[in-house]
Amino acid sequence: MGVVIEDDQGMRLRGLHRWLGVTTNNEAEYRALIEGLKAAQEWKPDRLEVYLDSKLVVEQMNGGYRIKAPELLPLHKQAKELLDKFPEVKVAHVERAKNRGADHLANMAIDAHVKKTKFGG
Repeated sequence: MGVVIEDDQGMRLRGLHRWLGVTTNNEAEYRALIEGLKAAQEWKPDRLEVYLDSKLVVEQMNGGYRIKAPELLPLHKQAKELLDKFPEVKVAHVERAKNRGADHLANMAIDAHVKKTKFGG
C-alpha cells in the first residue's frame, strides 16, 4: 500500500508505505485510503481532495456503485467514517500513470517483503 499526501501547491507532506500481505487490489486500495485519511487528519485541512487509481473504490465511496464483496463492507464503512471528519472532501479517480508516487511507495513495501530468488547454483 502506498500513500502520498501533498498540500495544495503539490509539495509532498508525507509518504506512507506498508506491506499488507496477501490481499486483493480493492482491499489494498481501501486500506491505503484509510491510512491516508488517518494521516491527513494531522494537518486539519479545510478541504481534502483524494485521488485513487481504483475506479471501483472511487465509485463505491461516491455512492455510484454498490459494494458486492462482503470483505469490502467494513473497509468502506471505516473510510466513510473518516471522510465524514473532514469539512469538505472530493474523492476522484486518477489514471495509474498519474499516480506514480503512490505506486512507487507500494512497490517499495512489496519489494522489502518479497524474497529474492537466486538463479543458478
